[in-house]
Amino acid sequence: MADPKKLYIRTYGCQMNVYDSERMAEAMGGAGYVETGDAAEADMILLNTCHIREKAAEKVYSELGRLRGLKAANPDLKIGVAGCVAQAEGEEIMRRQPLVDLVVGPQSYHRLPQMEARVRAGEKALDTDFPLDDKFDTLRMRPKAKRGPTAFLTVQEGCDKFCAFCVVPYTRGAEASRPAARVLEEARDLVERGVREITLLGQNVNAYHGEGEGGDWSLARLIRALADIDGLERIRFTTSHPNDMTDDLIAAHGDCAKLMPYLHLPVQSGSDRILKRMNRKHTAEDYIRLIERIRAARPDILISGDFITGFPEETEADFQATLDLIEAVEYGQAFSFKYSTRPGTPAAERRQVDEDVKAERLHRLQALITAQQRAVQDAMVGRTVGVLFEKPGRLPGQMVGKSDYLHAVHVSDAGLDVGDLARVEIVESGANSLAGRVVG
Repeated sequence: MADPKKLYIRTYGCQMNVYDSERMAEAMGGAGYVETGDAAEADMILLNTCHIREKAAEKVYSELGRLRGLKAANPDLKIGVAGCVAQAEGEEIMRRQPLVDLVVGPQSYHRLPQMEARVRAGEKALDTDFPLDDKFDTLRMRPKAKRGPTAFLTVQEGCDKFCAFCVVPYTRGAEASRPAARVLEEARDLVERGVREITLLGQNVNAYHGEGEGGDWSLARLIRALADIDGLERIRFTTSHPNDMTDDLIAAHGDCAKLMPYLHLPVQSGSDRILKRMNRKHTAEDYIRLIERIRAARPDILISGDFITGFPEETEADFQATLDLIEAVEYGQAFSFKYSTRPGTPAAERRQVDEDVKAERLHRLQALITAQQRAVQDAMVGRTVGVLFEKPGRLPGQMVGKSDYLHAVHVSDAGLDVGDLARVEIVESGANSLAGRVVG
């Protein structure tokens, strides 16, 4: 029997790309490939790309340039580009980098085996369509391999919000939700394979409206159905839009015990003027009142957010309004970035803020966020929390996991295994993690 071909996947960007890479590997498994962690021994290399961060396309071209040596050493090596950069720049990638054999967008990767066959026959393969066939339905049958205790599960893709800075509506397409029965089927399969925590994914996950019994289901109804699965102990979801935080989803944070007390709810700016220019369709006051309602339902919830500094035309007063909002909300975690242009988006054509100003504002914002994060983390000392242990630590007998609030927690000499869920008293707050002792 011939040795299996080897597939190396490098994943950039968000959790949805991590999920997509897993499904690409499964699709290529049906074509006789096994995954490898060493690009040098691969028969095919796939770069699963993200278009959100600054200079995303240039970074992909740089990585492709570094692969020239591997291609020269192994002329039979096939190289593919997948994901959002592939969707946005498919033909340009083929033109600029002749070493690329295939380009596939995020809605078409279920066609990878057919594309690989064409490539092996000597053709180039490009597919950046938004096909009518359901990629999730095509890839329903997962191999029954043992899984780690946590997993991502995509339930919704695309976005109809058209924020002025964002390329997602152009690279992922319109909002589409998977049927509830398919999501539940995949969740049960994951649990059978050892998963105890599932994070539901979507570009705008709380806009979920999947077909289900009795009509379209909301995300809250889906979460409650998932909570009935024996063996599934924890549920999370990301990323959300404030305008889709419905009453039933807020209520679920208070009455669904398996839904963890952590919510990532990006706001991007605290200035109403900038929010309007971003096309966010809510005000800073709307957002703050929403946070109050969520905390009324679940008082201990940890709020996470996203912020952009230096959005086109942002003034110092606009930026100060963002700092004021951060002070009002008190974030337990946040992600912040300098604005960078995305060709084809409305904001790219506007008057840009000086790069030095962007950087200085980002530094101030991150200092405030860091102080808030540390205060929230320090306040965990003395509390008892649930921790799902995911891997051994660096020290003998040490295990590392995530708390209900998504803090990294390590304990020592507790006789734990990967996948154990334990009650842990937090005894120390470090720079990036918490130390604890198992109490039950």
